Amino acid sequence: MPEILDQAPTILDRARAKVLTDGVGLDEAEILAVLRLGDEHLPELLQLAHDVRMAWCGPEVEVEGIVSLKTGGCPEDCHFCSQSGLFTSPVRAVWLDIPALVESAKQTAATGATEFCIVAAVRGPDRRLMDQMRDGVKAIKEAVDIQVAASLGMLTQEQVDELVEMGVHRYNHNLETCASYFPNVVTTHSWEERWSTLKMVRESGMEVCCGGILGLGETIEQRAEFAAQLAELDPHEVPLNFLNPRPGTPLGDRPVVDGKDALRAIAAFRLAMPRTILRFAGGREITLGDLGTREGLLGGINAVIVGNYLTTLGRPATADLDLLDDLKMPVKALSATL
Repeated sequence: MPEILDQAPTILDRARAKVLTDGVGLDEAEILAVLRLGDEHLPELLQLAHDVRMAWCGPEVEVEGIVSLKTGGCPEDCHFCSQSGLFTSPVRAVWLDIPALVESAKQTAATGATEFCIVAAVRGPDRRLMDQMRDGVKAIKEAVDIQVAASLGMLTQEQVDELVEMGVHRYNHNLETCASYFPNVVTTHSWEERWSTLKMVRESGMEVCCGGILGLGETIEQRAEFAAQLAELDPHEVPLNFLNPRPGTPLGDRPVVDGKDALRAIAAFRLAMPRTILRFAGGREITLGDLGTREGLLGGINAVIVGNYLTTLGRPATADLDLLDDLKMPVKALSATL
């Protein structure tokens, strides 16, 4: 431990010069040094991450709502996910109809959200799902002024092109964890298959949304590897989830991430990607609670998902919006309905 403490001023000074002043993200070794900082350096680290966020992203916070078009019954074996049809978790396959999808988009817009993401629990979309996406996106655009994003699993080039033609502006496909740990979490497809979809999405002109889940059993070294791999991809947005163990899944008995470790990770990911939208996503409620959520927003986070997630409960949208108001953080393109 003493040798780690001795490194603290060095890595923080290096990050201050490299990231805050020059806007250049930390490399993998430097990210690891940040993740190894002692708790006594956490306030200084969070302040630096906040300063980086303000310098390179500005004060605005982007708010997003998500809804599942097709829930449960997924054929993949992602060990954290209660939507897999291979586990004994209680989520069963359900399809959402177009009127319900539009109503959900309207409710999301009313919170001030600028983004509405349609999610499906699938390996990749079939013809039925692509047709329903086309009808859903068209209906949403006719009913409400909000950007539409999608998360439909792995894509072919033809499907990428079709989503662009529909007007989907951002595509989410999480890498979930680093390449070296991924086989411990998913065995029915590879990390490289996910990476391939993300490269096609980037080349199509759609914005890339790609993040993952911390607390899957990865080491601190693998957490640093993951942050560096995301930085290499250079996504427009990184949703940062913390494992919320789901009963009936292989990771259902894992402990939640320690709150201070979660805050250290938030700051490290901000210092790795100074210009990226870093979004609070699933698991923050049980990992960080209200106080930690506030600290994360003052430690590098500049976007939030409001309301519930796909199969877990989130914070009420009003609670997050009230917190942003209390912190004097303006919501990006706040809806006129507010």
